[in-house]
Amino acid sequence: MALRRVGAVTLTALAVVLAPTSTSVAVAQSPTPYDSAQSRIPYDSAQTRIPNEGAQTQMIDEDPAFLELQIDTVTPATVTTTSDLTVTVSGSVKNVGDRTVRDVDVRLQRAPAVSRSEGLRTSLTLDQSRYDTVGMFDTVTNRLDEGQSRKFTLSLPLRSDTGVSLDITEPGVYPLMVNVNGTPEYGGAARLDDARFLLPVLGVPGSPAVPPDISSPVALTMMWPLADRPRLAAGVPGSITEPVRLVDDALAKSLAEGGRLDDLLSAAEFATGDSVDPDHMLRDSLCLAVDPDLLITVQNMTRGYLVVDDPSDPTGSAHEGTGREAASDWLERARSLAASMCTTSVPFSQVDLSAVAEVANPSLTSAAIRTPADIVDDVLGVTSLRNFVWSDAGVLDDATAQMLRGNAPTTALVAANAVDTGTPRDNVYVIEAAEAESAVPGTGESTTLGTIENSSTTGSVDALLFDPSVGAALAAMGTTPKTPIYTPEGTRYRLADDSQTARLQDALGAVAWSALEPEAASNARTSRSLMVVPPQLWTADADDATALLSTASSLLRSGLATTRPLPALLGGQLGSTEVATLDYSGHTANRIPEHIHDAAATQISRIDTLSAALVDDPQTPLTPGTFIAPLREDILRSMSLAHRRDDERRYAEEASDTRADVVAETMDDLFGATTVVSPGGVYTLASEQSPLLLVARNDLPVGITVRLLVDAPSEMDITDIGAITLPPRGSRTLTVPTTANDSRQLVVNFTLTTGDGQQLGEPTSVTVRSNAYGQALAVLTAGAGALLLFLAGRRLWHRFRGQPDRADEGYERS
Repeated sequence: MALRRVGAVTLTALAVVLAPTSTSVAVAQSPTPYDSAQSRIPYDSAQTRIPNEGAQTQMIDEDPAFLELQIDTVTPATVTTTSDLTVTVSGSVKNVGDRTVRDVDVRLQRAPAVSRSEGLRTSLTLDQSRYDTVGMFDTVTNRLDEGQSRKFTLSLPLRSDTGVSLDITEPGVYPLMVNVNGTPEYGGAARLDDARFLLPVLGVPGSPAVPPDISSPVALTMMWPLADRPRLAAGVPGSITEPVRLVDDALAKSLAEGGRLDDLLSAAEFATGDSVDPDHMLRDSLCLAVDPDLLITVQNMTRGYLVVDDPSDPTGSAHEGTGREAASDWLERARSLAASMCTTSVPFSQVDLSAVAEVANPSLTSAAIRTPADIVDDVLGVTSLRNFVWSDAGVLDDATAQMLRGNAPTTALVAANAVDTGTPRDNVYVIEAAEAESAVPGTGESTTLGTIENSSTTGSVDALLFDPSVGAALAAMGTTPKTPIYTPEGTRYRLADDSQTARLQDALGAVAWSALEPEAASNARTSRSLMVVPPQLWTADADDATALLSTASSLLRSGLATTRPLPALLGGQLGSTEVATLDYSGHTANRIPEHIHDAAATQISRIDTLSAALVDDPQTPLTPGTFIAPLREDILRSMSLAHRRDDERRYAEEASDTRADVVAETMDDLFGATTVVSPGGVYTLASEQSPLLLVARNDLPVGITVRLLVDAPSEMDITDIGAITLPPRGSRTLTVPTTANDSRQLVVNFTLTTGDGQQLGEPTSVTVRSNAYGQALAVLTAGAGALLLFLAGRRLWHRFRGQPDRADEGYERS
């Protein structure tokens, strides 16, 4: 809402614009010096060129702020033929400057109806002079001191033959502006702020009423996301008996009555109920898109959970969570709603799919885009859509498209400006747009289905497109507005300056525009469609969600829109005629940092190695999959895009860094939990071929298969004992066949490893002493044997000859 506050200008200029007029109809006034200086602040800086739809761009200079204008209500939010003929806007003006402002006046102005999709955003950055249909000024207060605030209410007829009005005579989406003027102390009169928003007019009330053209209704498909940022404490392996740990207890509040997730669920329950939607038109157009990470967290909360005192110390002190009952109630309601309508999953924890593609790890890829559907089915008890991928970023690069390819056709939901018409090149993915009558991608006039193909493979990825202008307006709704990365630079501006009410009006106008756009409606051969795609982590409250669903329902009931279920668009059911290439350039902002990507690549490799070594013991209820899955999921959570494009970006980045660090520490601990126990002192072999007896200990709650790596001196030969299975939280004595060829003390190093050679625990050194004497013993034995034979032979020789032997001297013959 609030635009850049302009500084004081001369009283003469104010006198010109405030000069009384005798006309009784809306007046199109020429811009005054301070009128033409006012524009909305661009997204990235306070001094840049703003694209004005048909108007000359200009440089903007930041001036001191004096007043801040807020829009609280717009009535009616959406105009129909049965609405009141008068538009009423209420709000407040606050003095945010360092001096008193006198003669504070407001008035309502209108710009021409939006004629192009891009105008849904650029019309909100137009120069003040383009809002050339104006009402009369209304005095808010004669004096507004520092910090003071005053309410105001403006009313103006939609049309009038006798008085000032908005001069709206036909359906359309109209940009409106509330303009506030005042005179700061020590300065001249000036326009000190303004607020802009869209007013959708589905039909003009009055006599006669002007209904909309319903000869070419738009085909409506609407995503309804249920997602949250990662809440589970990082680095905690799965357990059967231990309660899960959360980094905070904010999710309990979100699930409880009046919380964000409760509001989103309640709005969908009400709008699709039999009493409100008896013919199920809205229900059939709607599809729940659920984050499996949210479901895992909520389901665990229903069993009782702990909240850690320090997220960087997940196993440290913690206290009991408060959301067990709220989680149970919410989950049961979600199951009931999902059973009655289309349900799909989003990638796990709204992970950055391009980062997953770069890591290129099969188990991580599966956990990100294939396992989520199984989780949704298991927790909600439904059969969700398969082979459908909605990237949180709203765009795909070639590597991600290749990653999504499978045996069955996969459909990816992306922004229309993520594709660019062109000619396919060798080994380059292309999108072959379906629906021959559809408009050029990016115009927002229709949604197109297409196919990404590669000549070297047989798989395919269909591209279901949505209007980026509509997506950007929906992303701006709620308490934490965000600018999606697919939003063109020319349509970006500071969303935080707008009130939540103004941003809601912009979203309602964006959704209604496709149904009201006259050129598309007048073309009978054009197949028009509308994909309503909010952000996955959507902070719309109850009023926002209800208003949006009400507008969608109005479009369906009035005949401006028809139901188009999402399942009907999947599987490449439409033909292909037009070719376009994927375009990811310009959409790289807010991607996962390189150090998070590198950490993910390192740790997922270690997780896979450990997972392959773990053993499923029928006597142990904890399976290797249950034990290791949370760590693999933590890798995905560290690459989540949740809150990376709004005011909570710093928190999201810090949480991601903490999660990556904690997972690395946990993996170090797990790899160190299996080791060889040092016998201590000197190990003495009873003989040269006596075996070594060692103890291997496993402190993990699941069994593990290991190998014994031996580093022995050349004087010892040690036989490889092969793979060894260690029991959960137990030990095993290892008998290691050994041959010692030396009686000296020898040092032997033992290390346990996984099957692929990854070290487990710390190496253990054993000092061995053998009773073997080696070569010296053999020489002595041979010499002694020879001497014995010589002496025995000499005695026999003397006896045969009858001669006494010297050895017999002193003995008498018998």
